[in-house]
Amino acid sequence: SDYGSEGWGFESLRARHTPSQARTSVGLANPLSFWSGHVMRHDEQVRVIKELCAHLDGDTNVDAGGLRQNPTTTYTDPTQANREWNEWFRGMPQLLGLSGDLPEAGSFLTNNDYGTPILATRGEDGGFRAFVNSCRHRGTILETDSHGTKRRFTCPFHAWSYDTAGTLVGMPKAAHFGQVEMECLGLRELSAEERHGLLFVHPQPDGEIDLDWLLGEWFNDEFPTWRFDELKLLTSDEYDIKCNWKLAMDTFGETYHFNALHSNTLALNFHGNVQTYDEDGHLHRMVLCKRAIDQVRQLPEEEWDVTVAGLPVYWLFPNIILMPFEVGVFLVRAIPTPGDPGHHVSKVDFYIRPEAVESNVLGIEAADFEALATQIARSFGEIIRDEDYAMGASQQRSADAGALDQIVFGRNEPALHHYHNTYRSMLGQEPLPLLDKITADR
Repeated sequence: SDYGSEGWGFESLRARHTPSQARTSVGLANPLSFWSGHVMRHDEQVRVIKELCAHLDGDTNVDAGGLRQNPTTTYTDPTQANREWNEWFRGMPQLLGLSGDLPEAGSFLTNNDYGTPILATRGEDGGFRAFVNSCRHRGTILETDSHGTKRRFTCPFHAWSYDTAGTLVGMPKAAHFGQVEMECLGLRELSAEERHGLLFVHPQPDGEIDLDWLLGEWFNDEFPTWRFDELKLLTSDEYDIKCNWKLAMDTFGETYHFNALHSNTLALNFHGNVQTYDEDGHLHRMVLCKRAIDQVRQLPEEEWDVTVAGLPVYWLFPNIILMPFEVGVFLVRAIPTPGDPGHHVSKVDFYIRPEAVESNVLGIEAADFEALATQIARSFGEIIRDEDYAMGASQQRSADAGALDQIVFGRNEPALHHYHNTYRSMLGQEPLPLLDKITADR
């Protein structure tokens, strides 16, 4: 669909609700950013924005130093897919959401994405806990709602009940049932940790969580500056897609495609084929280049805001994308379908800063602002589904046909190089070789 001359996203909201005579003022480059004091350190923002400006001025982009060819079997091989599922999804901690998913004591959410039914709770003490979502009597799924607020979870089979700490607190006709020690039959606990506003759970009862490794020194240092813990959930969408989960990740790895695929949507507000890219071990961060950078660069450096000039895109191994916007953050999770390498489910959630809704900065009432933000967030998810993931499904059909042995990652697509060499390293495979050029014998 055509999003019109005002463009797409929160920039369009700004344009549509700013008086036309004031739109040319460079002071309007930052009327919708609520990350002040809640964003990456300012010296890093300035470095990133200067790098984006240099790419724009020099007609350059990030450079991976060469090209790589990636075998298409990585998207189709059932043996590899089974290893990924068991080692990375069943065998590693998973991000279930943000702190805003459990906003108060008694809040809960359930998750069935990783084989083990999970119940996560916010206890009376404010603590974050997770359990196998199964009654200890006969194993019935305890809580069937996706989220809500409860002080007690009652099994629909025999009405055994548990509190938010997983303790068995109710057993009808206990004397008839037989002698049991109630404290021995609490819910089976799973390792859970809340850090930087992110909720991690290990789906295996004996699993361990090491966020010092998973987030690394870099993200453990940078994520607190964003204050993700202050955000509240606004929208949640789920897309059933006929492509491998890694093809979904690939769509977030470059902006080379923006001017072609997103010509009537994202390209209205982003400079295509311009980005920054930094990596450290199994982590990387891209920053995409918004057209608003043209106004930001006219401001004093102390007023520069990376969420106005660009879009940070953080990758958490293996399947998480975090994208802070002016008024919140998008969380994307691509979840494999066990036994079917050519299928996955993507979950796209948007969290908003409460002060963005309440501030009335553009003269929009809170309810109207939240409705507009909801519409924009959902439209972004639909762009991912209808444009990016449509390409992923197309790629999957070619890979399934076996017609192409390899695909090519360009010099301007370093995140794709990094995704797949990280996957290969984790699987004990040799890295994809870096090539100066593609020739007839390659």
